Amino acid sequence: MAAPVTLLVRIPVEDSIPAHPLRTTAAVAVLATLLAVTANLLSPGAANASPAVQYTNPIAAQRADPHIFRHTDGYYYFTATAPEYDRIVLRRATTIQGLATAPESVIWRKHATGEMGAHIWAPEIHFINGRWYVYFAAGRADDVWRIRMYVLENAAANPLTGTWTERGRITTPWDTFSLDATTFAVGGTRYLLWAQQEPGIATNSNLYIARMGANPWTITGTTTRLTIPALAWETRGYKVAEGPSVLQRSGRLFLTYSASATDANYCLGLLTASAAADPLQASSWTKSQSPVFAGNAATSQYGPGHNSFTVSEDGQSDILVYHDRSYRDISGDPLNDPNRRTRVQKVYWRSDGTPDFGIPVPDGVTPVRLMAYDTPGSAVRHRDFRARLEPDVTPLADSQFRLVTGLSGSGTVSLESVNFPGYFLRHRNHEAWLAQRDGSTLFAADASFVRRSGLAGSGTVSLESVNFPGYFLRHRAGQVWVEQDDATAAFRAGASFVLE
Repeated sequence: MAAPVTLLVRIPVEDSIPAHPLRTTAAVAVLATLLAVTANLLSPGAANASPAVQYTNPIAAQRADPHIFRHTDGYYYFTATAPEYDRIVLRRATTIQGLATAPESVIWRKHATGEMGAHIWAPEIHFINGRWYVYFAAGRADDVWRIRMYVLENAAANPLTGTWTERGRITTPWDTFSLDATTFAVGGTRYLLWAQQEPGIATNSNLYIARMGANPWTITGTTTRLTIPALAWETRGYKVAEGPSVLQRSGRLFLTYSASATDANYCLGLLTASAAADPLQASSWTKSQSPVFAGNAATSQYGPGHNSFTVSEDGQSDILVYHDRSYRDISGDPLNDPNRRTRVQKVYWRSDGTPDFGIPVPDGVTPVRLMAYDTPGSAVRHRDFRARLEPDVTPLADSQFRLVTGLSGSGTVSLESVNFPGYFLRHRNHEAWLAQRDGSTLFAADASFVRRSGLAGSGTVSLESVNFPGYFLRHRAGQVWVEQDDATAAFRAGASFVLE
């Protein structure tokens, strides 16, 4: 929370001089501006916003189980499962979008015989104690479903060079199906998370945690089972909890995991713990009873899962990295379908400090939110197709819009709904509505805006109507309108937005 601010506003009082309309208006405008600034300083919602980031999905075709790691050398490193299940690949670029076109190197290939000879799955790259490590799962050449976890090490500064040394298998309490190792550190202690089939439990895999030992391929001490797939959305096709990944923020640990079969049923669950609690105690973690990220027919995204997290280029936004497919129906075993794609989108944060992943956004450019400049924490959203301004929007997708080339042509922008593709914000009788594009010239004009520098100042944007010059998208009384700029501070604050 911001430090307390005392605002003293002194407005001259001249009892012997009649009030002048212009003088009164100016005083009110100054007061409105000062109050708006104060609201920005004091509102806890202001801390939740972060600048917009935009990427174009998908990042990579036929790459599943993606892991993107941002290193201190200024590069993002990207590895993922290749559909042939025979190798480990690696790319690097200075931007997340740059990974889409970055050259890809094969840093390791499966063995011709024995261990690590089949089903090379879910590699993750980490930098620990000055060296690079890749965690991955593999079967045997003569027993492809004997899946176990293994580690590679590289001492070179650039992991695309140097030698990758096999450090062998990660030994766990049971010699059973195990995969999806990942690692994180909290409170100065490093932990390993993974998925495994435990003897005596009738599931395909559960989630486990242990402290790391003397090196990054050894665990030590107690192994704790964190969760068993038991809920309906965790047991469709198979009883699965796998692909753990940890996001840390504001004193809490958010552990996402993937559930159900790897077809359209695949989705993300969530465990939450205090960063001050002992992560080796199962009681430290609270399980969300519904999936936090699932397929969406409206956006044509199916089976999102096996995620990792990275951070935007400006360091201010958490980015969800995951795979999915662009179609629902699969012929045969989903593991034989090669078309899982790597995708990214921004993670949003509720005012209570919990993450909101929203829905898998459509292919193409990722969306933004229009956050009110003078009402921090409140976003433009559609509800019952009327555009409104509200805090803590649920569902999140109601407040997400793609800024696309304007329906009226170049030089303009239109705002397309994320969860209602083909529907745009347009004005009608000065009211802003979400409506389906009808192909008419009038609709195109009503739904097109010229993007201007914010009327309230730097760091904001304002959207001027194409067919009503001088009229801007603005919020008033909890709703959104297109109205004429009257040059008052109140109007200009209400017509200015921060893109998040």
